[in-house]
Amino acid sequence: MGIWVWSAEIGILFGTVLFASAFFPIIAVQYRRYGRFTGLRLLGAGAVSVYLTTLIAYTLLPLPSSTEKVCAPSVELVPFHSLSDIARETAGDGVLGTLTSPATLQVVFNVLLFVPLGVIVRGFLSRGLLTTVGAGLVASALIELTQYTGIWGIYSCSYRLADVDDLIANTLGALLGGLVGPVALAWMPKERALRAARGTPRPVTVWRRWLGMAIDLALFTAIGAAFAVVYRLVLLAVNGRVPEAPDGFEAALGSLLPALLVFVLPAIRRTGASLGQTAVWLRPLWPQKASLARRLFRAASVGGLYGLLVFVSRLSLPFAPTVGFLAGVLLLAAFVAVPLTRSRAGLSGLFAGASIADERARTVPVAEAR
Repeated sequence: MGIWVWSAEIGILFGTVLFASAFFPIIAVQYRRYGRFTGLRLLGAGAVSVYLTTLIAYTLLPLPSSTEKVCAPSVELVPFHSLSDIARETAGDGVLGTLTSPATLQVVFNVLLFVPLGVIVRGFLSRGLLTTVGAGLVASALIELTQYTGIWGIYSCSYRLADVDDLIANTLGALLGGLVGPVALAWMPKERALRAARGTPRPVTVWRRWLGMAIDLALFTAIGAAFAVVYRLVLLAVNGRVPEAPDGFEAALGSLLPALLVFVLPAIRRTGASLGQTAVWLRPLWPQKASLARRLFRAASVGGLYGLLVFVSRLSLPFAPTVGFLAGVLLLAAFVAVPLTRSRAGLSGLFAGASIADERARTVPVAEAR
């Protein structure tokens, strides 16, 4: 039981990390796909994350510490040999002994392991039964091939037995999950109904504004980190080493460029919305024509300024810590201002004389429609 408990713990741990990492992207996809946030489907996405990592943990982990401990029997291609194994190992044990034997429990476990996959594909993703069974078959085949090839060549040979009976049992589990999925997830909001209301305008709430801002901040951070990592990898490849502290170019890659991509450049579009605002169907509105200058000023007044402050705070300057503190104050003020301003306009709207509206609303001022 020790290895089973370990696999479950690993699956839950890494599934939680995966869900946390994908939290804002999941919400952004929800808003763009359904037109709104749905907590139940977010909960379902969390369950899917935990299940997928748990499935990997049970089928592929733990990895052997060296190739010397690999090279077990590589493949079993005789269908239903597990039934013969059960009959042989439980001869004379009676019904209860047969049902509780390790050989029987292994087969049952392989079936149960893929029942959640069937429930997910049929009940959560609203796919047909044939697609559900096919997904189970393909997923199981990929797992068995990964085992057979030693994780596609990482190990010199198989480190687990690739078994055709596992493929059969897993596919059966997906079928069973597909049969019970619509009933088991009857409480889950369905994609078809959510998509049908996708174009319906919704109130601009404080939480919705904060969510758009959080998505902007997450994008700013992720893009900056990605550029910085790539830059350091290039330095390592060219010079054989990386500097202990970021230089000015790296600081710009991690702050000015993300601010340009997330806040400033999107303002060139007709809506003038940032990427986070676009994700949650929000856009700024002005009582008069939204000229490019107006849109750029709004984008630069908070988002662009924040990127500039972060850039300066990362330079080797005596006042850099103070500038970093100011960046934090600006960020806090931007969030606090949302519930305190008309139409949840926030600091940028207050500075630029803009309000915030649902992008799908038809009550767009005449000047904006031109």
